[in-house]
Amino acid sequence: MRLSIVVLIAVLTVGSIVISLGFLTNDEPGEVSEIFTPYEKLEKYKNELEKINQANLQILEDLKDQIKNSDDVHLDQLNEEIAIVTRVINENKAELEKVIQKLSQMDSDT
Repeated sequence: MRLSIVVLIAVLTVGSIVISLGFLTNDEPGEVSEIFTPYEKLEKYKNELEKINQANLQILEDLKDQIKNSDDVHLDQLNEEIAIVTRVINENKAELEKVIQKLSQMDSDT
């Protein structure tokens, strides 16, 4: 079970980074028939970050529940996992705040 939690956290972290970098570096619309404006791209990116943040918050709550309901001797490992998820959440929040600021700046410029 511990290994699955570690793997889940690692997948979420790597997934968040891949999505973020992929979205920011992809200038081609791909298979999308519409061409998105930079504002629309940022709006879409913001929505994806919010989804990732919600998923990470759910994982954090699950880990906290496991600690509350656990008489396990591996509480240190669970606390480390909580610290990792919390760090990922904080990084996502910081990125989300940047995107929101950029969106509001773009919105005020138009």
